[in-house]
This record gives sequence, C-alpha cells and structure tokens, in this order.
Amino acid sequence: MNNALHIKVCGMREQANILALAQLQPDYMGFIFYKKSNRYFLASETPADLSLLPKTIQKVGVFVDENPEIILELAKKHNLDILQLHGQESPQICAKLKSHGFRIWKALSIEDHIPQEIIAAYSGSVNCFLLDTKTPAHGGSGLQFDWSILKTYTSSIPFMLAGGIGPDNFEEAKKYLKGLPALGLDLNSKFETEPGLKNIESLTKAFETIQK
Repeated sequence: MNNALHIKVCGMREQANILALAQLQPDYMGFIFYKKSNRYFLASETPADLSLLPKTIQKVGVFVDENPEIILELAKKHNLDILQLHGQESPQICAKLKSHGFRIWKALSIEDHIPQEIIAAYSGSVNCFLLDTKTPAHGGSGLQFDWSILKTYTSSIPFMLAGGIGPDNFEEAKKYLKGLPALGLDLNSKFETEPGLKNIESLTKAFETIQK
C-alpha cells in the first residue's frame, strides 16, 4: 500500500485556507469538532462551508469523547465522510457510528509500543487506525513517537501515521511505512503558520515529494 500513500491534512478551519488547500487535492481533509482544541472548527461565528469542497476530497470529522448523537448530528450537517474518534470511545460506540454508514478511524495514542490488544479489540468496528503520539492534548502536538516500532504492527487493518510529520521528516516517514498496511500520512501542526492556518507553499512541496 505504501506505493500510493494518501495524504490527510488535519486541523483546517478558515474558508480561504480550506479552498486553497483543496487545489492541491489532498485525499482527506480533517476538521476538529473538539472545543478544547485551538483548531476547533466551530470557533468562528461563520464556520466554513464544507459543501464547497470537491467530492474527491474525503471530509474527516475529529471528535473526542463526544455524545454519539451529537457526532451524528454534526456529521450530517457538515456532510462528513469519515469519523475520527480521538478519545476513549469503546468498540461498541465505534460500531454504532459505523452502522450509520460512516467510515470510522480510531486514534491510538502511541508511546513506546504498538498496543496489539487494543487493536484486536477494535478490529471489527473500525475501518482504519490513526497512530498518533501520546500527549494530553489529543493530537496536534507536533511530537513524533519512535517510528521504528511500526515494524511490530501486525494487523491487516490499515493505519494513518500522525504525530510530528513535517517538512524535515516525511521522507523518513515513508521509509518506515514500506511493507506495512499504511493508508497514508496525516499532516498538521508542522505545516502551519498558526493553529488552524496551513502554509500552502510548504504543503505544495510536501505533496510533490510524498506522491512520487
């Protein structure tokens, strides 16, 4: 799968920045529906209109221990394709949301090992895992875990690699993903001019390299 790594850019918020990024045609664009995040999508009085995005870009809503009914309400309102759950959501909650026709990505906080037992517990209720560096902030920290432990990933369920991927190390990240069921790379804070505002020039260069 590594020959065709997908690209997700997460933490988008401003309409003009979203539409500028859309010109690069990322596979996924992430929007954070977590009020404590400094990239909270609904922070503006006039949130961006995601219906303006081309259908080719999959819209990922990021939630942290939110009420499933509220998740479904927001997902339908903003026409989300994928629900990324970044808290302590159980396999049962994942399965319930999945039953409504959404693809489910479950974020796993990685410290010094791949949590095989947790992966096994969620295997029937998610479509993809997101491996992110363990921090109190539920992602967006810009911190990288030891990618050498990826070689111990044994599940057949694909995963997105997140956490500290930036202009200086995405080439290295690609090497660690070879031979693994990696869906792609999740780009966020290392490509920002400020939280929620992406540097399009820097992302353009990254896209060119990652997609080679």
